[in-house]
Amino acid sequence: MELQEFINHLQFEKRFSPHTLQSYTTDLNQFSDFILNEYDVIPAQATSSHIRAWLSGLMSSGLTGKSVKRKISSLKSFYRYLESERDLTENPMIKVSAPRISKKLPVFISEEKMQTLFEEMNFSQDFAGIRNRLILEMFYATGMRLSELVSLKHKDVDVSDLQIKVTGKGNKERIIPMLRPLADTYKRYVSAKQEIFGFNITDAVFVTDKGKKIYHKFVYRVVNSYLSRHTSAGKRSPHVLRHSFATHMLNQGADINAIKEILGHSSLSATEVYTHSTAEKLKSIYKQAHPKA
Repeated sequence: MELQEFINHLQFEKRFSPHTLQSYTTDLNQFSDFILNEYDVIPAQATSSHIRAWLSGLMSSGLTGKSVKRKISSLKSFYRYLESERDLTENPMIKVSAPRISKKLPVFISEEKMQTLFEEMNFSQDFAGIRNRLILEMFYATGMRLSELVSLKHKDVDVSDLQIKVTGKGNKERIIPMLRPLADTYKRYVSAKQEIFGFNITDAVFVTDKGKKIYHKFVYRVVNSYLSRHTSAGKRSPHVLRHSFATHMLNQGADINAIKEILGHSSLSATEVYTHSTAEKLKSIYKQAHPKA
């Protein structure tokens, strides 16, 4: 009962996204099943020892530190809720610490290869080809997340003022500037979509070949298909285009705080991971400019 009340709290009071709600539900149900089977207790009765035993088992099974940390975050939120709403006398998470996680550098595609992709890639001139080009351009020109692109509506795109309103994590809205070439591709797409399916401003921007709202796996397949033809990068996902956007903007001298706002990061530390690629560029500039070089 406590678990469902907590999920309802996140959904209706905190207004968390469906994706985030699903993550919390999965984490808490897994934990609940574990302690019920192993110790015959419910989450409200769990101790720090129960929690550490569960986390230890997850890590032994090969779950990554990042995933374990997410589950710890879910539990912390849940027990804070119980402290506030159910007068929990002792929070078991106080004695539980998260595992150290080594930061992985983001995979990105070079500026040259991104330019080649858009200049030489043979996008068909039918509806599907125009849509697929817009998907790639939208990711690379704005740095938006996959979930944000999928949920984008026509009313969010302002081609007159060249800006896009995006609803990100925690239902937080932000405005992203829109480049003129992206606006032109968008208008071509809208024209093609109108001719085949029609639409109104509250409709989802991106639809499948049958006119249905686009979904995550569909977008992933589109991006992966085109990137596979132009890069040997280990990852060829929409998030790689987001990484590429941020890295290239920083390399061109963009202010890191501005990039933070465009990406929708809650803290600057999340954005600083993209500064990794500036080191080589700085070395190159130093060698060219320093009189002793």
